[in-house]
Amino acid sequence: MISSISGSNWVTTQNSRALLRGSAVIYIGCRMPTTGERFERAVAIMERLRAPGGCPWDREQTFDSIKPYTLEETYEVLEAIDNRDWPELAGELGDLLLQVLFYAEMAQEQSSFSIDDVLDRLSSKLINRHPHVFGDVKADTSDEVKRNWEALKHKERKQKEGSAEGDAKPEMRSILTGVSSKMPSLLEAQKLSSRAAQVGFDWPDVEGLFDKLREETGELREHLKEFPAPGPRPQGRGVAGSGRTEVPDALQARLEEEVGDLFFVLVNIARYLSVDPESALRKTNRKFRRRFQWMEARLHEAGRSADDAPMEELESLWQQAKAHERGAEEKTA
Repeated sequence: MISSISGSNWVTTQNSRALLRGSAVIYIGCRMPTTGERFERAVAIMERLRAPGGCPWDREQTFDSIKPYTLEETYEVLEAIDNRDWPELAGELGDLLLQVLFYAEMAQEQSSFSIDDVLDRLSSKLINRHPHVFGDVKADTSDEVKRNWEALKHKERKQKEGSAEGDAKPEMRSILTGVSSKMPSLLEAQKLSSRAAQVGFDWPDVEGLFDKLREETGELREHLKEFPAPGPRPQGRGVAGSGRTEVPDALQARLEEEVGDLFFVLVNIARYLSVDPESALRKTNRKFRRRFQWMEARLHEAGRSADDAPMEELESLWQQAKAHERGAEEKTA
């Protein structure tokens, strides 16, 4: 049985889904709410927040204004997984689900689609792309599943293109179509190279990638010969950018291109090793943060800060931080 908190009442909308007015719905009686009922409750709460008399902040949001929050919530989910913080992950997944409900509600308001369409398309895709589970296709290994998956996606792309009429030449569709340029650059590089590898455009082995890495490093070094004297130097302490060497725009553009090439090769090395580059770099970032903050803590204990310490002392503390971590890891091993 479903009841509202005392003083609340239901309002019916054009799509016949109940909205909550005043407060959240609660369930009474012995039966626990089903997953479907819990989902309907979340959808109803989202509708209520966007409805007249709802939350002013929620009502003024748009597809574009919500995008940054979607990215933020995604990374918070990844952080909770990396930290193996399962209670936190449950909350972060809820925050990510809120983004889906928010977009679907805004889309329904402009008659584009509804949350029902989202769920229907998801269910259909899962069934259609798993014929080895819901059909008669045989796939006993992960590799066979992946091959079937790619073949099905290729078939779906062909169907979207439609058949060419008469003798008209069909429009060319790149195998890279569908790889969003809005995703993080490392992920985009991984997906682009993976798609290209599907048609054989790939290095024959990982040694070829290391050869390419040396080649790109050499090209970068050649461009650095044009760098104004005394050559690249780290920016000094103080105001960011102060004392920075002025580099000609053309040279700066070439340096940026070469550094980008290095990143692309490194992403492909990660792909060959079945390493997620985003995850690998994120873990390295956390390791650096952890060690640097350990250094800062030691300096703080002495009444000092990193700004006060010479590079030699910082390097010594860095080595101590690494040794401290190794010792802690050995104790927990």
